[in-house]
Amino acid sequence: MKDTVTTQFEVHDREVLADARSIMRATGSPKMWAQAVIDAVKRNEEWRGERCLNLLAPEAPTSPMVRALLSSEIGTRAAEGNIGRVNRWFAGTQYIDEVESLCVELLKTAFRCNYADHRLMGSMLGNMAVYHAFAQPGDVIMSAPQPFGGHSSNRYDGPAGTRGVKIFDVPFNMDELEVDLEGFAKLARRHKPKLVVMGMSMTLFPLPVREMSQIISEWGGKFIFDGAHQAGLISGGQFQDPLNEGAVILTGSAGKTFSGPQSGMIMWNDSGLTKPITDTIFPALAATHQVNRVAALAVSAAEIIEFGAFYMAQIVKNSKALGKALDEQGIPVLCAHKGYSQSHQVIARVKQFGGGLEAAHRLAKANIITNKNLVPEDKPEDWDRPSGLRIGTIEATRLGMNEKDMGTIAGFIARVLVEKEDPEEVAKDVVDFRLPKQTLYYNFDHEYPVWAQEET
Repeated sequence: MKDTVTTQFEVHDREVLADARSIMRATGSPKMWAQAVIDAVKRNEEWRGERCLNLLAPEAPTSPMVRALLSSEIGTRAAEGNIGRVNRWFAGTQYIDEVESLCVELLKTAFRCNYADHRLMGSMLGNMAVYHAFAQPGDVIMSAPQPFGGHSSNRYDGPAGTRGVKIFDVPFNMDELEVDLEGFAKLARRHKPKLVVMGMSMTLFPLPVREMSQIISEWGGKFIFDGAHQAGLISGGQFQDPLNEGAVILTGSAGKTFSGPQSGMIMWNDSGLTKPITDTIFPALAATHQVNRVAALAVSAAEIIEFGAFYMAQIVKNSKALGKALDEQGIPVLCAHKGYSQSHQVIARVKQFGGGLEAAHRLAKANIITNKNLVPEDKPEDWDRPSGLRIGTIEATRLGMNEKDMGTIAGFIARVLVEKEDPEEVAKDVVDFRLPKQTLYYNFDHEYPVWAQEET
């Protein structure tokens, strides 16, 4: 095999790409290259899926039923267009129509709304649809800055930026991690944003949706709630109900607290928004939209409807317990005075332990998966090496863990960061703790852990 041309600029890690080329040269045939991919997938499944404590806030393991649907035959079929025989470009889609219509109705039930769309591959595309449907280049919007938890999809380097809008920061109280409503009212009335889009990847507490939407309603501004992280919590009644509090559109990701496939969702109530939203989705952003993913999304919605209230409540309980346990182990956690969290994540300040990047990679050597995260005191130059560590409880909860287990997990983290034990030694205890916990609960295959059955 001839080596590929090396370019002067490469966004990916050059050494990792070189390793891939080395594997291809060593194996020598397309069949063996395919096997190398399969082997890497298997190694990830065995390590991340069975031997690690996965504490990433943006991830959730899917149920066996959902996972099976993702590899189903229907995923090879195209279904361009809207639901219905006249609306499709192709014949032979009657069963696909059935799947997709069930998905729409299940999403409407899960989010207690009038309209829902299932066709977007990711939640960032949901935000893209919002900006292209309801904003023009040069329009003013307001969104949360990233050190306070705002996501890039609503900033200049994401979908908002591609639309050419002018962005002003929603002001926050640094200590409380709350919107500064007085400051927001002042700025909003000065700039009169067409859209206020709140998408929080560091999300600990509900947002003042009602108050903010009332302010911008004075000039017809629209409040958009980007619920990528909170979708499952919203559906399960454990966070807030944005569409009932003044938000006109709720976008979301199915792959986080909703515990479904990697997928976008968009929900709304006002029929007047239907045409601009759906015209933007198809044909601008979606055509053949992975019907296997749609089927998996539909079953995930059914699971949330059935199990979401208990499952999401336990996620929040676990977050609170984990925050408290970390604090007690010498790892400072944001908003301790407010109970640490009302969501699926806690944020630790780890500057004293080398910062978020170093802490996350050191923990990964101990089979504990987290991610670096900006915190309010970080500056733009801290982007790659922030002071925070984001720790999520979705996967641990779906594996049947409860508050007691959070204390154990905090102990593992403290051994690595505070006591500076060899991560590989800690990893041995992590594996011993994790291996017996392989069953995923809160789904139709395995409903509730034994400890929870009495409570339900």
